[in-house]
Amino acid sequence: MKFNTKAIHGGQKYEETTGAVMTPVFQTSTYAQSSPGVNKGYVYSRAANPTRTALENAFASIENGTRGFAFSSGLSAIDCVLRLLKPGDEVIAGNDLYGGTYRMFTRLFHKYGLNFKFVDLGEISNVTNAVSDSTKLIWIETPTNPLMKIVDILGVTNAIKNKDTTILIAVDNTFATPYLQRPLDLGVDIVMHSATKYLGGHSDLVMGALMVKDEELAEELHFIQFAAGAIASPMDSFLALRGIKTLHLRMQRHCENGLAIANFLKEHKQVSDVYYPGLESHPNHEIAKKQMDDYGGMVSFRLKDESKKATFKFLESTKLFTLAESLGGVESLVNHPSTMTHASIPEEERVKIGITDSLVRLSVGVEDIDDLLDDLAQALER
Repeated sequence: MKFNTKAIHGGQKYEETTGAVMTPVFQTSTYAQSSPGVNKGYVYSRAANPTRTALENAFASIENGTRGFAFSSGLSAIDCVLRLLKPGDEVIAGNDLYGGTYRMFTRLFHKYGLNFKFVDLGEISNVTNAVSDSTKLIWIETPTNPLMKIVDILGVTNAIKNKDTTILIAVDNTFATPYLQRPLDLGVDIVMHSATKYLGGHSDLVMGALMVKDEELAEELHFIQFAAGAIASPMDSFLALRGIKTLHLRMQRHCENGLAIANFLKEHKQVSDVYYPGLESHPNHEIAKKQMDDYGGMVSFRLKDESKKATFKFLESTKLFTLAESLGGVESLVNHPSTMTHASIPEEERVKIGITDSLVRLSVGVEDIDDLLDDLAQALER
């Protein structure tokens, strides 16, 4: 199946008892057994639930994986990956990544004995030079949050796997979605999503996802999820499955609107820098063109007036762009990374990588583009 068809039908079948086309919400914790250990494939909903199973099959299908897993949040999905490791193991990660990921790495798992190196993943040599005998995981975000840097997934994968096939490579594919890029096809071991964002698509659930191809790795992840219990609920699974069925339609509009807004901001007199991989001026545009089918709906930019006062004035002046955490819904959102999504990163580290007071992140929705451009224009002129 091509992707647009797969988003609707991938891994899915009608419900056998009633013939329901859409998988029902199986709001149950336990299941009847005809004899001890004799069941219909479901025993207890922490291990598996039919609604969650349908969603996990869809997760695997859209990322070209063999197994998918639905978690109670994106961070719980990352937590599951890190539990594959043991004290003394090392993780190499990008120096521009979601603040919640950074917080989990440095304030939780570091005290449990994992070591973390943060490098610029834009240069493959930075990754290979950082690898040591203790390295067990490479953690990649691309595009990165919030500076929209692009990492050459295939380049990193080839360089690492040629050096040590035991090192796992994981990609946070939240910003791109499998509509735009499919890291498993580029040789990585694990794909992670905050399904709260584009996969759900309607700002009405919190969920994480993992997708893999290797069955042995899948069994390890399933055991950790079962033992730790960070599962997605049946209702949230239903909502996410419904969201996936329109992912391709929404992403088309997100991409169209994102490019239009990036081009508008690039020419605006109040704006200094625009970060969008679809612009030819983006330093990683050629890599993005190689590994992505389009460029998404996330745009970051910097105001020429670098004061926090000027930035807050803009943030408080938008009408259609709602000032809020999160991203990836049908509605447009505006975010101030240094005080919101990335506030958990120490200021010194934020400034070093370019997350300053004048940086603004947009999650461009699917509204009419003329209305969105008008909103940004009036807010920038205040």
